[in-house]
Amino acid sequence: MNARLQPRSAQGYAGDVTPELAWQWLQNGEAMMLDIRTEAERAWVGFVPNTPCVPWKHWPGMVLNPAFDAQLKTYAYPDKKLLLLCRSGLRSVPAAQRAAELGFEAYNVLEGFEGDPNPQGQRSTVGGWRFLGLPWLQN
Repeated sequence: MNARLQPRSAQGYAGDVTPELAWQWLQNGEAMMLDIRTEAERAWVGFVPNTPCVPWKHWPGMVLNPAFDAQLKTYAYPDKKLLLLCRSGLRSVPAAQRAAELGFEAYNVLEGFEGDPNPQGQRSTVGGWRFLGLPWLQN
């Protein structure tokens, strides 16, 4: 069994999933994804097609989005798994915890859109949605 295609347990939300498992769930219709990065990140780096943006924090300053709960409830389907995507899979943890508190089956997407930095400090070279060649667009 491929470990990258199995959810991992987590504290305070449904679990952690790899980008590959997230993509599998999206393709078979059992999940939907929200991009919790800022609009600036999406514009500069790229985004997953057909994925609404519900920022956990706002740029500049990276202050918490006071409308996060309302925006999440607007876009998320209560009958589907909810995948939360950020840059590296770290910021989406507290967002997944909050979504779980609101009653959603929320999952953090490990590695995020860009993955961890390599030894030279560059992202999208070690892991993440984009590095794995999963569908994405850039403005």
